[in-house]
Amino acid sequence: MFAGPTLLHLALDNQDKPLYVPLLILAFILCIAAVVFLFLGINTILDSMFKKKK
Repeated sequence: MFAGPTLLHLALDNQDKPLYVPLLILAFILCIAAVVFLFLGINTILDSMFKKKK
């Protein structure tokens, strides 16, 4: 959760460096993955709490 925004900040601060575009892409992928894993984790917790037993 913290690596994505940190890398995004580093990439946007160094726009003149040659690794700007790959670092920016990696930062966006990490940010999106963090959001997806957050929703999956919350969904798992809620399913374990409120799902009816068969």
